[in-house]
Amino acid sequence: MANKIKIAVIGASGYTGSDLIRLAVRHPKIEIVALTANTHAGKPMHEVFPHLANLGLPDLVKNDEVDWSGIDAVFCGLPHATSQDVIASLPDHIRVIDMSADFRLRDAQTYKQWYGVERTRHDLMQRAVYGLSEHYRDDIKDASLVACPGCYPTAVLTLLLPLVKYGLIDPDQLIIDAKSGVSGAGRGLKQNTLFSEAGEGMSAYAVAAHRHAPEIEQELSIAARHDVLVNFTPHLVPMARGEFITVHAKMKTGLNPIVCHNTLSTYYQSEPFIFMAPQGTLPATQYVRGSNKVMLGVYADRIPGRVILMAVLDNLVKGSAGQALQNFNLMFSLDETTGLEQAPMFP
Repeated sequence: MANKIKIAVIGASGYTGSDLIRLAVRHPKIEIVALTANTHAGKPMHEVFPHLANLGLPDLVKNDEVDWSGIDAVFCGLPHATSQDVIASLPDHIRVIDMSADFRLRDAQTYKQWYGVERTRHDLMQRAVYGLSEHYRDDIKDASLVACPGCYPTAVLTLLLPLVKYGLIDPDQLIIDAKSGVSGAGRGLKQNTLFSEAGEGMSAYAVAAHRHAPEIEQELSIAARHDVLVNFTPHLVPMARGEFITVHAKMKTGLNPIVCHNTLSTYYQSEPFIFMAPQGTLPATQYVRGSNKVMLGVYADRIPGRVILMAVLDNLVKGSAGQALQNFNLMFSLDETTGLEQAPMFP
């Protein structure tokens, strides 16, 4: 294990934590030395997630049972409002990749409005870097705390930021139709994610009230150089993982969808994980499932002056654990694709 980077995963019993472990065990520079899950402390990992058996993983323990002195980096997969105090208790030498929402929103009042709790660790917020890898790469490299974006914002912002940045679409007239697999709701027992409730149907939720909306608006406002509000409606679809974003946008006068397509293609041409849908193909979640990839598409609307934009990703990989690992690679000066080379699973 010489020259390995020693990591811990806090909140290892959730979907994001377990997918981070699934990816990290194949990372050539990572040694997993601690896994925490207070409610499952004392159990071997395979009792919580049998698919992670026979990997030589440490048993689950409580946070206060970990010897943090020998750990280089921590991936935090706790729910919102719980990460900030746990991260604050860690030694200063540890670099943190947080997959919760506690440090995504830059404004404390906005965080309180949407999450219903105060942000108590303003000192940590001053250190936090927003972890949208392809757009904040240079900041992430030097960060001690990275706040990984939510799954919906990752897809939406990857699709829209270049177009807003270069003034190709009107950021004040965006209609964002978003669909996610049920794993996006977490592993906790909820009535609407029971098989008999979620299967064979599709439903909207958090209409005009989803917590990822202000995160999307925050980053689009920076790109647009003025405050942006979006129409964002999420839906739950009967699949375990995957995310499909359709955005209806108004182009600036005189532009056409080909300009939007070429701009996205050029902007991401050197990115290992972002690619345009091949000609004649529409994006679909099954084309990126299990991978850290995002597929984008641009299509003409029947309404003159408008364009239909699409993005698909795996909400547990590029939308969470995969992007967290990508940020880890940046923070430790590793090739960005290390541990993330797997192709999508199909069918």
